[in-house]
Amino acid sequence: MPTPRTDWRAALRGLYAITPDEPDESRLLGMAASALAGGARVLQFRDKTTAAGRRQRLASAMQDLCRQYGACFIVNDDLALALQVDADGVHLGGTDGDLAAARRALPHGRVLGASCYADIDRARAAVAAGADYVAFGAVCPSLTKPDAVRAPLDIFSRWHSESAVPACAIGGISLDVAPAIIAAGADLLAVITDLFAAPDIAARAATYQHLFEETRHDFT
Repeated sequence: MPTPRTDWRAALRGLYAITPDEPDESRLLGMAASALAGGARVLQFRDKTTAAGRRQRLASAMQDLCRQYGACFIVNDDLALALQVDADGVHLGGTDGDLAAARRALPHGRVLGASCYADIDRARAAVAAGADYVAFGAVCPSLTKPDAVRAPLDIFSRWHSESAVPACAIGGISLDVAPAIIAAGADLLAVITDLFAAPDIAARAATYQHLFEETRHDFT
């Protein structure tokens, strides 16, 4: 019989690690493993290259790592790859595919995330199409996407005043601003640079994850 899969849709809270641009596959997998060892709740594989073989190898290896560490594995912007490696879910940006079609294609219990930028109407539509979490940002100036529209922190309390669907904060997040973002209502913190550029990735991940244990939403 197949091993039962965790249904992550009811457990989306914590550090959401997004893989950085790193050409060395072994180094990238080591970095991902360190983030997971530190307690990252979600790992997203983000790779904008067109090297299909590399993408498949890395996605498959990261899915294995996430199962080893008991974390949720998400593929960014590529539903076909998520299905190919049996990922726990997929995250789609505004121009990366139809959410309703992705919901129909994903096996039962898999996670669908949607980028909603600073737009609550877009978040409402995403949930109506089947999204399990919505992402707002950039909440801070972002090195990865310097031209990204800024999302005000009150968007999280506004969202949770009408919806229990988890909200992910993304964009330029660092430890010094993370407590305020969690207090504002973010259920997940998506972090790239401040996590993976840290001298000790596992320790940095553990510090982020601990914030969710000690910081309460200020609207609850």
